[in-house]
Amino acid sequence: MAELFPKDTVFTVSNLTSLIRDLLEGTFSNITLEGEISNYRPNASGHLYFTLKDEGAQISAVMFRGRAMSLDFVPKDGMKVKCTGSISVYAPRGNYQIIINKMEIAGAGNILQILEERKRRLAAEGLFNSENKKPIPRFSKRIGIVTSPTGAALRDILQITKRRNPGVDVVILPALVQGDGAAITIANMIKTANDFNMCEVLIVGRGGGSLEDLLPFSEEVVVRAIASSKIPVVSAVGHEIDWALSDYAADMRAPTPSAAAELVVPKQSDILEGLAAYRQEFYHQISSKVERLKLMVKSFDVANMEIRFRSIEQPLLNRLENARQALIDGIRQKVKDTKTLVEQNMHILEQASPQTILNRGYSMVKTAEGKIVRSPQDAASGTRLEITPAQGKIFARAE
Repeated sequence: MAELFPKDTVFTVSNLTSLIRDLLEGTFSNITLEGEISNYRPNASGHLYFTLKDEGAQISAVMFRGRAMSLDFVPKDGMKVKCTGSISVYAPRGNYQIIINKMEIAGAGNILQILEERKRRLAAEGLFNSENKKPIPRFSKRIGIVTSPTGAALRDILQITKRRNPGVDVVILPALVQGDGAAITIANMIKTANDFNMCEVLIVGRGGGSLEDLLPFSEEVVVRAIASSKIPVVSAVGHEIDWALSDYAADMRAPTPSAAAELVVPKQSDILEGLAAYRQEFYHQISSKVERLKLMVKSFDVANMEIRFRSIEQPLLNRLENARQALIDGIRQKVKDTKTLVEQNMHILEQASPQTILNRGYSMVKTAEGKIVRSPQDAASGTRLEITPAQGKIFARAE
């Protein structure tokens, strides 16, 4: 600067700040800066304001809304990040800052912290609930594989599938499994498989790698795509000790891609053995039923049928004969009782008959006019009387 400007040059504050801005912004137009977030202040409009610092210095930072929307984590104070952007001088305050275009987690420890935070947040939404898990089909005719088309994981799955059951069809849905854009392609392949109903079960995964290599399978877009899949999903990411958030969202986790193939592809020999066992069991059951039916049919020959018919008929005939005899006995008793009653009534009537009374020596006395004489007052002296004994009539006159 001493060579560019004479010693007696006098700058205004604006001139000096403008020179510094040109120098800084022209020199540091696209740099990557690593530091710890401090004084994090998200704006209501969506812009993010914070400070990046390390042990010896700090710098103001801003990430505008358009760029901030692409973040797959929530920044927090104390989080170590790696930022890419440009240095800018804010003349009214005379300070400089970095305008961030891209920001990511720096360091495995911080990655694990972010993943744990994301896991808790997505679990709170119910994306990992066990009641939402779909059963994996036992006999899939077509499986889909979302993975790298050139990776060892795909080769292992294809080899195991061919060995276990060459009759199973395989649909390969190629996707990036590492680096920028990998999560989007994985999620898009899962959605494509569902939109066109391309298979009965999906294997989503890749071979082993570092924690950073496996990060696409923990991205929120992938987790949501798996959770919303109507096709059952088996997550097979890395080796047995590796894990990703896709493991929690999937309907089943396989420790490796090879294990996933063994889980979803039924072994053809096992199927054939099972079918043979079922066939033998069915044959045994049918044979037993046929033998029982033969015994039943044999019991319906002519001789047995006559015996069975007689055994049914005889009790009925006995009941009929008993009923007939009971009816006859009842009628006879009824006739006898009626006859006795009639005789009794006839005797009573005979005893009450006037002729019977006359036969006992009594006579009935009437006047000539036919009036019965019951006392002397009924027949005055000289009254003509008609006396009726048991037989004949006597005419007389009262004295």
